[in-house]
Amino acid sequence: MSIRVLIAEDMHMIRGALVALLALEDGMEVVAELDRGDEIVEAALRTRPDVAVVDIDLPGTDGITAAAQLHTRVPECRTLVLTGLSQPGHLLRALQGGVRGFLLKDAPAGALARGIRRVAAGERVIDTELIAAALETGSTPLTARETDVLRAAQGGASTEQIGVDLALSTATVRNYMSNAISKTGARNRIDAIRIARDSGWL
Repeated sequence: MSIRVLIAEDMHMIRGALVALLALEDGMEVVAELDRGDEIVEAALRTRPDVAVVDIDLPGTDGITAAAQLHTRVPECRTLVLTGLSQPGHLLRALQGGVRGFLLKDAPAGALARGIRRVAAGERVIDTELIAAALETGSTPLTARETDVLRAAQGGASTEQIGVDLALSTATVRNYMSNAISKTGARNRIDAIRIARDSGWL
């Protein structure tokens, strides 16, 4: 019986290469191809894949959030996330969201098919380089509120607007932002957002 695979990758060339690669594998069938994270659950409910191969950076909904939604709504579908080595902090968040596999995008071609087969069989597949990098990066130094403020600032919202959105005073928002900048070792709020995002803390 074929392993049914859903692929979510917003870069068309990469998605096409993944589909072509899996087409060469015996006992594997791609049942859905997507370029947005907010379409994953609906597509999975419709096509009932065994494994979802999800890029971490997707428009609409990021790959880890989509994987957590998938784990809740379509629990029989296991998720394997593709990522770059620059984002090791995402590993813990992904595992907490029910992700079963975590592979580097530049892994050898055969690693993906092997990873899919192992995840489909109920195993956990995590690239050892990612584990080492995640341990080196460590868990987030930010509090939940500092994270909320940085996340709200990602879209360019003003301090006043963030305060309105999070029901905080402007002074409190400034304090949280200042703490976040200090804890991430950043120069300013933009730098703090970049560092936190690259570390997988947002």
